[in-house]
Amino acid sequence: MKVLVTGASGFTGSHLVAKLLARGDRVTVLVRETSNLSRLDTEAVDIIYGDITEREALDRAMTGVDAVCHLAAYVELGIVDDAKMQRINVEGTRILLDIAATKSIPKILYCSTIGIFGDTQGKLIDETFVRTQKEFSSSYDRTKYEAQVLVNRYVSSGHFAVSVMPSGIFGVDDPHFGPVIDNFCQGKLRVWAGGDRITGIVHVDDLVDGMLLALENGQSGDYYILSAGELTTREMFAFISQQTGVPEPREIPEPIVRSVGNLLDPIGRLFNWQPPISRERVHYLYDRCVRVDGTKAKRVLGWNPRSVEETLKACLAGKD
Repeated sequence: MKVLVTGASGFTGSHLVAKLLARGDRVTVLVRETSNLSRLDTEAVDIIYGDITEREALDRAMTGVDAVCHLAAYVELGIVDDAKMQRINVEGTRILLDIAATKSIPKILYCSTIGIFGDTQGKLIDETFVRTQKEFSSSYDRTKYEAQVLVNRYVSSGHFAVSVMPSGIFGVDDPHFGPVIDNFCQGKLRVWAGGDRITGIVHVDDLVDGMLLALENGQSGDYYILSAGELTTREMFAFISQQTGVPEPREIPEPIVRSVGNLLDPIGRLFNWQPPISRERVHYLYDRCVRVDGTKAKRVLGWNPRSVEETLKACLAGKD
């Protein structure tokens, strides 16, 4: 099978490419000229250079493919470029789907996010949940929701697409939580915030397995939440502490975190700087709670991810 992967140079995309190559697929990747390709085996893939919004590059990349795995996205919270996020996450998806329809691409896999469901206010939900939150917690949630609407319309017009909604993605080479674990293991992480915040967890390799199962065995138009389970931040650090013997970080009181976020947010916007804490990040820490159940993927697709504890142990093992 010939597969195009967008967002291939990123954390999840590179693991997906590796899995496709390992099973014998021919892989084309769409990457920008400025992309860091160190995660990819560049000798084993066909490389098309271009932006996700460049129609000509996308058209070339999608020629003759059997499936497209659309992972490209601008993922960020806090101080973001709203116009850029709209262009990449929404318009890029719109152009890709337009070309896919013209070329009659057999299958599309869209990597969505659990954020499209909105704030569930701590309620554990599955794929049948109907969003109740009227506003959006971030530009990221909004643009991914709008892109999901486009995918749904693509399906309703008679084309094949499935959507996967990952929770928090972990792995040895995770660029997000990985450095936090590194600092923790080295005794450098002395303080933390938002200990009650619930995080859904999935290992990146299990996520990729779920993506391919959805692509191969999923029903067009279906959603598949890919989450192995959840922990609060406090529980996560307690588990890592138990495994490593490194003391848990102290939790900064919520009023202090909120005050710092309110102070740094306007400074960040003034100087185009991403502060470590901002109003939006504070909102995600304390005010927004999305809890998801990944049972459907296990039941329908036969997805068998490692447990949350096994995921964290695998991340720790990679730090040795």
